[in-house]
Amino acid sequence: MTLLLFGSTIQVKKKHVPQRRRTMKVLRRFVYKGKDDVQMYECSLDRMKDKISTFSKFGDAGHGGITRYSLSPEAIMARNEFIKRMKAIGAEIEIDDVANIYATLAGTDPDAKRIVMASHCDSVKNGGNYDGILGVMSAMEVLETVHEKNIPHKHPLTAMIWTNEEGSLYPPAMMCSGIVCYDYLPEDIRCKFKYEDMMNSKSILDNTSTFGEALDKSGFKGDKKYRLSPDRYMYMFETHIEQGPILEDAGNDIGVVDCVLGMFNYRLKFYGQTTHAGTFPMPKRRDAFFAASQALCYLHEEIDKLGYSDLVYTTGEVVCHPCVHTCVPDFFDFSFDSRHEDPNVLEKVLAIVKSCEEKTWAGCTCKVEKAWNRDTVYWDKKLVSYVKASAEECGIKHQYIHSGAGHDAQFAAYMLPTTMIFVQSKDGLSHCEPEYSSPEHCTEGATVMLNAVLKADND
Repeated sequence: MTLLLFGSTIQVKKKHVPQRRRTMKVLRRFVYKGKDDVQMYECSLDRMKDKISTFSKFGDAGHGGITRYSLSPEAIMARNEFIKRMKAIGAEIEIDDVANIYATLAGTDPDAKRIVMASHCDSVKNGGNYDGILGVMSAMEVLETVHEKNIPHKHPLTAMIWTNEEGSLYPPAMMCSGIVCYDYLPEDIRCKFKYEDMMNSKSILDNTSTFGEALDKSGFKGDKKYRLSPDRYMYMFETHIEQGPILEDAGNDIGVVDCVLGMFNYRLKFYGQTTHAGTFPMPKRRDAFFAASQALCYLHEEIDKLGYSDLVYTTGEVVCHPCVHTCVPDFFDFSFDSRHEDPNVLEKVLAIVKSCEEKTWAGCTCKVEKAWNRDTVYWDKKLVSYVKASAEECGIKHQYIHSGAGHDAQFAAYMLPTTMIFVQSKDGLSHCEPEYSSPEHCTEGATVMLNAVLKADND
């Protein structure tokens, strides 16, 4: 390895420089060359701290986190801050017809396609300061570092904000990446993202105002010609918090993401009979709530017998009718979400879920209905290799990891070669106010993305 110090060159034998010692401490002192004499660069910890502090004010919920619905006044403040900072380094700003924002630094080749780094700035209700926005701040940090250090690059480099990834106020999630990538998505996914339907999506707060109305009022409705497309863009990167405990438990800082897990979501509905809570004997009841509890225990027992330690499944939403404390429920409905890389494993799980329909539960019948599913989406192998090489050459502890959560990048992957980088999440918490990733880990994520993008720039 060759270190460049204040214009001088120092030769250092690799066997005398253990990997963990060649960390950010080394980077802060040197601009250095890693494997094959590729020059590596470091992003600014101080700038990252400043961005985290600044963006956490937009939608501050008062308990350490934020509520920043898409196109809300708080989200517009975050967008304006993004534009202000990107204009300050000379980036060209473009906004498409669904309010996605693109900030681009020109490259040396005017005919080269852009390399985009993208994520979102909206949040769930009472969410954290890192989900989504870390990817935006990391993309900003890459452009700011390129500008500050005059790093040569052939391709234009773009930092991007996706609109309405969470779908917290106007469902569905990943709305605008679904719109932009519509023509490239599989039919069973594409049908859920028709432009007209998305514009008519109603607010969960008043069930009256629509996303289209919010878009018109936002001041961020631009031109369709600026949409992400393979004609203008070559690659996409997204940096994100892990949203789980795997990296922290393994003692690693960065996740080299190889795929987004396949999944399915079904509804299990139980039908019984409402009776008076005080007058109807227990043996004669057909309690749909009790029936659902039996079925849920059955699902856990049978699925756990499959023995897949990396399989996850969740019941996160329930509906009870009449939901009155003096009535025996006649209807109960719960969601069932399962995720795994291997479609054969998901098929085994689904067979168990569907078997609930063949049984009677506490005198109640069960109906199993498909909500939606998706296949595993694999990231581009070449881009994944650039991320891994960058982490290695920067001396940052890392590992391969899957994404269990959905991201805009998975829709973009049907259009462009795409990959993701994960940053360690404290205690694995996300979508809640205690969500936290240290500024040091956030900066490492941006540094890995910067150097991976520069590798991609050589293509």
